[in-house]
Amino acid sequence: MTKKVVFLDRESLDAKVRAFNFPHEYKEYDSTWTPEEVVERLQGAEIAVINKVPMRADTLKQLPDLKLIAVAATGTDVVDKAAAKAQGITTVNIRGYAFNTVPEHVIGLMFALRRAIVPYANSVRRGDWNKSTQFCYFDYPIYDIAGSTLGIIGYGALGKSIGKRAEALGMKVLAYDVFPQDGLVDLETILTQSDVITLHVPLTPDTKNMIGAEQLKTMKNSAILINTARGGLVDEAALLQALKDGTIGGAGFDVVAQEPPKDGNILCEADLPNLIVTPHVAWASKEAMQILADQLVDNIEAYVAGKPQNVVEA
Repeated sequence: MTKKVVFLDRESLDAKVRAFNFPHEYKEYDSTWTPEEVVERLQGAEIAVINKVPMRADTLKQLPDLKLIAVAATGTDVVDKAAAKAQGITTVNIRGYAFNTVPEHVIGLMFALRRAIVPYANSVRRGDWNKSTQFCYFDYPIYDIAGSTLGIIGYGALGKSIGKRAEALGMKVLAYDVFPQDGLVDLETILTQSDVITLHVPLTPDTKNMIGAEQLKTMKNSAILINTARGGLVDEAALLQALKDGTIGGAGFDVVAQEPPKDGNILCEADLPNLIVTPHVAWASKEAMQILADQLVDNIEAYVAGKPQNVVEA
């Protein structure tokens, strides 16, 4: 029996998606923006492939043929999983593909901020070096990575991978997680003792704005905050103020609360030497995207074979 498969935001994945090993009708769209488009394009489809297209209860109710939502990402907050499960729709996601790309992006942001690489490069481009009376100048503080402390909030596979890299650089590693593990510390210890804090937790009602003005005030004034997880984990207004008034030393963000920031975003628009914002690309090395694409197809084929894998529960 031929199954209809529709990929709603194909341009979000820069990798080859191999053909499925079962009879199928495949359709892809570069992007899909509105619930009306989702419903129209998924009519008669049994399998929806999405990355960041919202699949809410009202939309799902209009798709009686839909049986599988294959998310081309690890995060599944775009799917109303409870509504999907109630309707008999299975949701699957991607796991374990970003073991190099996200840690390397975190380390890159850490070096760029601790060593003030971006503001110094911009300063040279502006001609400041030409005007210097000495062979160098010290407009922006530089801190060593070795001997500093990394605090990891969310000590799963990615957190552990980053921790190993940090230790190889001579850093002390502190880790916090809601799931008990040996060697963890509490959140207050992470906030007060870390020179660098990196976030690796999902966005849930419990974690939304988990880092706000109160938490930022407890951090070292030289500390940097890195977020490659979800923008909603941090109160962006409080962060911007903390960067401006020197409450913390810097921030490196690969995510913001609304993506893309079509209506603007205060972090994206801020012109600060101690802030780096990248467009949600920490996951997107060529190697990682191909691993993701291959696993995406594996997930769909496993479901069709009656052996679903990487199922996300409501």
